[in-house]
Amino acid sequence: MGLTYFCYMKLEFSFIIPVYNRPNEIEELLQSFSKLNGDIPFEIVIVEDGSTLTSKNVIDKYESSLDISYYFKSNSGPGDSRNYGMKKGKGNYFIILDSDCLLPSNYLIEVKNSLNRDYVDCFGGPDAAHKSFTSLQKAIDFSMTSVITTGGIRGNKNSVDKFQPRSFNMGLSKKAFLDTNGFGNIHPGEDPDLSIRLWNLGYKTKLIPEAFVYHKRRISWSKFYKQVYKFGSVRPILNLWHPSTKKVTYWFPSLFILGLIVSTILVFFNVHWCLLFYTLYFGIAFILAIFKTKSIVVAIKSLLAIIIQFFGYGYGFLKSTLVLSLSKRKPELLFPSLFFKKN
Repeated sequence: MGLTYFCYMKLEFSFIIPVYNRPNEIEELLQSFSKLNGDIPFEIVIVEDGSTLTSKNVIDKYESSLDISYYFKSNSGPGDSRNYGMKKGKGNYFIILDSDCLLPSNYLIEVKNSLNRDYVDCFGGPDAAHKSFTSLQKAIDFSMTSVITTGGIRGNKNSVDKFQPRSFNMGLSKKAFLDTNGFGNIHPGEDPDLSIRLWNLGYKTKLIPEAFVYHKRRISWSKFYKQVYKFGSVRPILNLWHPSTKKVTYWFPSLFILGLIVSTILVFFNVHWCLLFYTLYFGIAFILAIFKTKSIVVAIKSLLAIIIQFFGYGYGFLKSTLVLSLSKRKPELLFPSLFFKKN
């Protein structure tokens, strides 16, 4: 489907960026846009999602140098705002970014080259930590992207047909958007839900490893816990909606944390061998973090980030699974905080 359609079209890119009370982030992102390499035309569609602190003054500074469209709408969440932006975009291929991302200079070249070689109607790119990021941001980046954490669950370049793009760095053709009606009102989880619905319609997705973004992750330890807790909470809902996508690996964070708790308790009964497994795991994680970040401080914080990530995700997953299994009510009624009302 995708390849046949691609043969008759010329790629025209529209970047879709929802923003909520983050003018400083938009300024940094637009600065990175102004430094993109390659003579590839593109437009930027910024959707202000009911912000009280708008980005209008920032955008005015770049209107003469970048092709920017700016829209303000009432708050309805990032998914609905992305859909709004895609309806306004003039291009036939949308690239969706979070406002807390920065683009490397070769980003659009890598995207275009990859789609020219192997066209798909939906792609995702990875995220990375910029050298200017704080040690906390770098530690959380490691825990979110490492193959030995839940970063390894989300797919990789060897799982081309089953990679689930994430909406902080995601491409979607206009045709695929029209066929699916875009993102749903669940958040987080709107991006894997869209990927699965695309697969059901016969579309393919893929990872473009070279099309990475620097993802700042406006974060603190408490915000990080809340974020991963929500990630864990939505996965059983997605499993309920799309039973064919269930994987044993989604249980890994929950089992990991339960095992850690049991292993710690067993130490008081002079049973130490269980805890040795976790000591080995965190030792490997520490070495990998030093190798990647070149910082002992970041490596130490990475261990804390992994514990918070696994505990938050694992607890959210277990709680959501239990609630859904014991109740016949719809997820929207059981977990109202995970759903936005569409305009």
